[in-house]
Amino acid sequence: MNQFIVRPITNLLLFFYRWLGQETILAVVIVTAMLRLALTPLTRQKHLSKQKTQRKRQEFQANMAALQEKYKDSRSKLAEEQFKLYQGINANPLEGCLLLLIQFPLLIGVYRGIIGTLAVTPIRLLALPRQIYPWAADLSTLIPLNSRFLWMDLALRDPYFVLPVLVLLTSWLRQRLTTPPDDTAEEKGLTSYLNIFMPLLSAFIAAGLASGLAIYILTSSSIGIAEYFLFQRNIDTLMPEPQEEEAQAETVAPPVAADDSTELKEP
Repeated sequence: MNQFIVRPITNLLLFFYRWLGQETILAVVIVTAMLRLALTPLTRQKHLSKQKTQRKRQEFQANMAALQEKYKDSRSKLAEEQFKLYQGINANPLEGCLLLLIQFPLLIGVYRGIIGTLAVTPIRLLALPRQIYPWAADLSTLIPLNSRFLWMDLALRDPYFVLPVLVLLTSWLRQRLTTPPDDTAEEKGLTSYLNIFMPLLSAFIAAGLASGLAIYILTSSSIGIAEYFLFQRNIDTLMPEPQEEEAQAETVAPPVAADDSTELKEP
């Protein structure tokens, strides 16, 4: 993880810190935006998958109601047709998990990168130059970084818990927007639980760890909300609605060519 996530993030933070007026918070926001944009294709695919799943569910319910009405007098035939309908769903329980599997180690890598870059302890301060690429050795002249922003030290947790509250609100809104509606009581219960638990978990992380990580979560959630509205606005372009089947045109028999041998001859 150090070579593939932590070290690149550390160098990116130092690079943007130098080119953005030595403002650490701007460097964190820009790096977060870059990481989110890199994950945009996966986010888009996850959004489309949820939309397709919702449509399949609506079609399934309509087909199930039609079968119950059609075979209400034959339980065996109804069970047979319902079994066929269930087989045609082809639901993938791991759909959408890829983005989560990527985001979790990325979150850990970003945290280690921010803590290592800000270097609030002498040991981390001495270890930071070893994280800089040889071709970017001049970045070491920026050490130590300015970690102050308003009332906060980005290397420490927010003493007034303003950032955790903002993280809670944006995480809740993002979770609420990106979670498709459920129909059964069990699914609604699980969705309600996740809509509460995930934002609380994000706020707990933001409250207990460095403020720089809270800035990362806040920025990531805000970009996620913007992506949702962008994808939702263009959903017809990204995933056109299924077109209705056209009515079959009446077939007209081609005219039969007249045969000279059948013509009536005058006597």
